[in-house]
Amino acid sequence: MKKPLLVLVATIVFSGSYGYTQTKSELLKHYEAFYDQMRLQGDVDGVINALTHLNVLSPSQQRNDTLAYIYANDNQHLQALNLTGIEKLDTDSNLAIQVKAVSLKALNQPKRALEQFEALYAREPNAYLAYEMADLKVQTGDNIGAMKHVEYGIANATDDMKYAFYERQQPYEVPLKAAFIHVKALIQYNTDKSNIDQAIATLDEALAIDPNFNLASLSKQALTSRKNTTEEKK
Repeated sequence: MKKPLLVLVATIVFSGSYGYTQTKSELLKHYEAFYDQMRLQGDVDGVINALTHLNVLSPSQQRNDTLAYIYANDNQHLQALNLTGIEKLDTDSNLAIQVKAVSLKALNQPKRALEQFEALYAREPNAYLAYEMADLKVQTGDNIGAMKHVEYGIANATDDMKYAFYERQQPYEVPLKAAFIHVKALIQYNTDKSNIDQAIATLDEALAIDPNFNLASLSKQALTSRKNTTEEKK
C-alpha cells in the first residue's frame, strides 16, 4: 500500500519542480520584455523595477552594476552604493567604479570619491577624469596634485569637450578647457593668497574662452572683492 503513495509523492514533487522552472523562465521573459518597454518609454522607475526583478530571478554582476548606474544617473546615490558598496576593489567593472566615484562625490565624500576616480583613471586616463580628480584634490587641499591634473587636462582637452555645471537653477555647459583654467585659478589663489592678481588674470583666460561661464564670473567677483577689501585696509 505504501508503494503507490511514494510514487504519487514523487510525481507531485517532480511536477512542482518542473512547474517552478517553467514559471521562472516565463517570468524572465516577461521582465525582459517589460525592461525593453520601459526603456522605450523612458520610464526610469519602470526600468529599475524590471532590472530588480531580473536580478532577483537571475542574479548577475552586470545586471547589478547596470541597476546601480541607473540609480546614480537618477540621483539616487545611496541606492546605487547599496548595490556596489564603497570599497575599492580590483575586481570591479569600470561601470561599478564609475558609479562609486560619482555617487560618493554627490554625497560629499571627496576622499572616497577621489580613490575611485583614481582607480578608473589608472585603467582609462582621459581629460574628464583628470578634471574630476583636480576638482576633488583642490577640495581636499592637495594643490600640487591638482595642478598636475590641470596641466594634463589643458593639454588634452579638445574644443568639442564640454563640462556641465549646476550652481544655477538652469544647468549649463562650458568648454572643458575653460573649466580646467578655472580650477587653475583656484589653485593659484590657494597657493599664494597674496597674489590675487595672478588668479584673477587666469580667470579672465577662462572667461575669454566662454564669457557665459557663470562659476568663473562668481569666482572673479569674489577675488576682486577680496582684493579691494585688502587694499582698503592698507
